[in-house]
Amino acid sequence: MLLDIAEMSSSSYYDACQREYEVDDQKVISEIKVIRNKFKDYGYRRVTIELKRRGYNINHKKVLRIMKNEGLLSDSYKRKIRKYNS
Repeated sequence: MLLDIAEMSSSSYYDACQREYEVDDQKVISEIKVIRNKFKDYGYRRVTIELKRRGYNINHKKVLRIMKNEGLLSDSYKRKIRKYNS
């Protein structure tokens, strides 16, 4: 009855119940700081790979957002755009 009111399928409901959501970003932030202290030249892509090796299932966009907010991005974050030369 509640699923009819919410217009949600039962399979979506049970899938959402079984998923583990990462609600505590503080653990991820502290782990990112540990990785950045160990590897100074790692950007968000390498940090994402290292987090996945350590067992965190996290998206690269979230890692980028956290690193921007915490000021942990490396200097080479912005890629250099080369002028076209023929």
